[in-house]
Amino acid sequence: MSRYARAARAWLVLAAGGLWGCGGTNSLSGSVEELFSLEVSRVEVLRNAEAFQVSYYRNNGLDVDLVARLTVATEGLELKPGTKVPLGGNTDSGVARATVVHLAAGEPARVFAPVEKGDLELDEGSEVGQGTRGNFSLSFKRGDDYGAGRSLEGRFSSLALDAGFGPEPLP
Repeated sequence: MSRYARAARAWLVLAAGGLWGCGGTNSLSGSVEELFSLEVSRVEVLRNAEAFQVSYYRNNGLDVDLVARLTVATEGLELKPGTKVPLGGNTDSGVARATVVHLAAGEPARVFAPVEKGDLELDEGSEVGQGTRGNFSLSFKRGDDYGAGRSLEGRFSSLALDAGFGPEPLP
């Protein structure tokens, strides 16, 4: 493939990612809004062999806040459109099935309480390079942790980008 063809292909992938990420379906709601604003400017979907991740960002003056990041451990799961994936509990190896974090500029990162129950459903996509659209709904366990006893729902539409581990180091 010529350098021109590679550059044109890269531009098309970036343009498609911008179109997928700018749909009106990128939103958050739930009782965590009592803790911080759930306004969203853009969404990013990342995928690798171990996880599926949706990050919701908000422009905040000169800063960009990470409003919420949902990370789903995909061990033992087949992510495909139309299948509901349970978000509560742990994987067979003991890793939390889903985690949520919030990071606003000038504040420490806040990891939410463990997910008690919920699900994620994809409408389309899921693999790297595919337009990926879906939604999730979850509630956090009660207790003293950040966001405990609250709920979070989200819709997303974005091009799934590679969150791979990169090339193996040379010996």
